[in-house]
Amino acid sequence: MKYMMIMRTTDSAVEASKDMPFEEIINAMGAYNESMINAGVLLAGEGLAEATEDANFLVDFAQDPPLITDGPYGETHELFNGFWIIQASSKEEAVEWASRCPLGPGAKLEVRRVTDASDFEDFADNEYIQKEEGWREQEEKLRAENP
Repeated sequence: MKYMMIMRTTDSAVEASKDMPFEEIINAMGAYNESMINAGVLLAGEGLAEATEDANFLVDFAQDPPLITDGPYGETHELFNGFWIIQASSKEEAVEWASRCPLGPGAKLEVRRVTDASDFEDFADNEYIQKEEGWREQEEKLRAENP
């Protein structure tokens, strides 16, 4: 099963991290990522730019056409700073990897299962459900050709 681990923060976590040398944070995260790579569970992961960065925006579909709002937006606890996608054999294994994450006081890690084709068995004859498998194969082929 795939799980997405979503790194969330709070104002207190931001304050606590100011007391840590940034290189120490990078090293802790790097070692954590390396341990997941070596275990063969890490499928993807990225950190995100600060919410205050000009390149960030929010698309609100409460109206038509959608309303586009440039950042910053939301309160600290509503935002996330990065994510990992892992392949785990069980929920318990995902919990174990999440528990090892080197986040400090005030930080949170939301863990959610990533859906797969088995979640949509009632719609197996849907054109786009059928196409998705081909898209995934095509994506894997492109990645293999362009590492």
